[in-house]
Amino acid sequence: MQSSNPVLTRLGEAARQERSSVAGYGTGYAPGYPPQAAPRTMTLDDVVVRTVALLAITGIVGAGAWVLLPAGSAATAIALIGSVVAGLVLGLVIAFARVTNPAVIIAYAALQGVALGLFSRQYESFYDGIVIQAVIGTFGIFAVMAVLYKLRVLRATPRFTKMVVGALIGVVVLSLANFLFYLFDVNLGLREYSATGKVGWLPIVFSLVVVVVAALTFILDFDAVEQGVRYGLPEKYAWYCSFGILVGLIFLYYEILRLLSYLRR
Repeated sequence: MQSSNPVLTRLGEAARQERSSVAGYGTGYAPGYPPQAAPRTMTLDDVVVRTVALLAITGIVGAGAWVLLPAGSAATAIALIGSVVAGLVLGLVIAFARVTNPAVIIAYAALQGVALGLFSRQYESFYDGIVIQAVIGTFGIFAVMAVLYKLRVLRATPRFTKMVVGALIGVVVLSLANFLFYLFDVNLGLREYSATGKVGWLPIVFSLVVVVVAALTFILDFDAVEQGVRYGLPEKYAWYCSFGILVGLIFLYYEILRLLSYLRR
C-alpha cells in the first residue's frame, strides 16, 4: 500500500508482512499448522474509541498531577523532568518502531498527562483561565480541520503532504536551534521561554505559524486513518493511528497555550 502519507506507507508494509505470515492470507500457503484466521481489520470506530480513551487517560492523569503534586517541590520537579524525557523517548520508539501494543501507548498518554498537567498549572498561575481557553482552541481547530477534510476542502495530495512535512520539519529545527542558542545565552528571538517575559512581534508570528502547521498535520492523520480502513490494516493499528492523533493534539495544545500567554502579556 502506497500513500502520500509516509507513516501510512510504513504501516502498509508492516501489515503486508503480517498478512503474508497468516495461513491462506495473501500467499495461499500455510507456514504452520493449524492454519490461522486472518486478523480483523480496523474501522473508523476503532480509531475514534481509542483516541477518546487516550485523551481521557491524558486528561485524568494531568488533573491528578495538577492537584496532587505540590508546586515548587522536589518531587514535582522530578516528575516533570522525568515525564518529559520518558515521554519523548517512548514517543520516538512508538513512532519509528510502529509499536501497536496498547499498554505502551497508554503509558505514553499517562506520561504526557503528567507533563501537561504540571505545565498547564504553571501557566494558569500567571494567567487565569488560559488553560480552558487553550483546550477550547485545540479542539475547536481539530473540529474545523475535520470538517474541511470531510468536505474535501483540504486533501492530503502528494504536494500538500510534502509542503506540510517540510514546514513541520522547518519549525521543529528552528525551535531546536533557538533553544540551543538560548542555552548559551543567545536568543534568536523566535521563542520567549519565561512565563512572564516581554514578548515582541517575532515570537507571536512564529507561534502563529507553528499553530497553522500543527493544524494542517491533522489532514495527514485523517488521510492515514481513511486509507488504513480502506486498505484493511489489522485492528491493532487503530492504536497507532490514535497515538498519532494524540501527539498532534498535545503539540497543538502546547503551542496555543504559548501563543495565548504571549498575547496576554
